[in-house]
Amino acid sequence: MYAYELHQLNVAELLRTGEQQRTAHRAALALRAARRAQRHDAEGRVGKNRSWFVRAA
Repeated sequence: MYAYELHQLNVAELLRTGEQQRTAHRAALALRAARRAQRHDAEGRVGKNRSWFVRAA
């Protein structure tokens, strides 16, 4: 019975760890997608190098 309870604790810990990793991965993907969407936004910031023509607004 003791071995079974240890096994159940281990399974629960693995499930929690997996859920934390999936949440972190989803958050990273969401941040990356937000940056990508912001980069392709029509009304973004003007580029740093003023000698290049950059479409502003």
